[in-house]
Amino acid sequence: MVKLIARSGKKEHKVVSEKEWLTARKRFLVKEKKFTRLRDQLNVERRKLPWAKVEKEYVFEGPDGKESLGDLFGRKRQLIVQHFMFGPGWGEGCPHCSFWADHWDAALVHLAARDTALVVVSRAPFKEIKPFKKRMGWRFKWVSSFGSEFNFDYHVSFTPEEIRSGKLFYNYRITRMKIDEREGFSVFYKDPNGDVFHTYSTYERGLDLMNTAYNLLDLTAKGRDEDPEHTQDWVRYHDRYQRKG
Repeated sequence: MVKLIARSGKKEHKVVSEKEWLTARKRFLVKEKKFTRLRDQLNVERRKLPWAKVEKEYVFEGPDGKESLGDLFGRKRQLIVQHFMFGPGWGEGCPHCSFWADHWDAALVHLAARDTALVVVSRAPFKEIKPFKKRMGWRFKWVSSFGSEFNFDYHVSFTPEEIRSGKLFYNYRITRMKIDEREGFSVFYKDPNGDVFHTYSTYERGLDLMNTAYNLLDLTAKGRDEDPEHTQDWVRYHDRYQRKG
């Protein structure tokens, strides 16, 4: 037995011969392959979901000035939007959304090769986004939806009235929260006529799939090694891990 030292404490872990390990690994591989086939099937079913045409005109502000939702596609037919929690006057974006955003720059060229753009959207004015983005060293496109209803329509920003009620529509249900911004992803398609369609949105644990670091940690002996009551209290901005607290 080996002591596995994790956040949840020391645990005894079984140690076997290489032969016994291989037997156990092959037994688990059967489950992994079943899960992979189920995930493939789920991906097919996701792509078969109906689309909703985006009828409303949204205006964003970013490095290229004022742009519409259709403009954010560039020359691509598909657009992935990260709804990044960064409200007006915050000074800094959400550290947890930043954890996800740290992955984007390396992925952009690969997404582009599959006719897909990725843009980050926050409700903070662009003048507030710009210095934080510079500090973080990110190159991906990040625009502000300030002044438009985009964040509200996609259920990641909430009005003062909604917040006072404590009942917010988030992740496809009414939930009790007192917070003005939440995280999410939305996906859109633009047809040859320039019409834009909302094809998918996901929130909360649905975002796990987009976090490569988490998927890598899931392969390790200690896993994510998080406090189950405060799962991301260890997360820092990437330039703050060497600082205490």
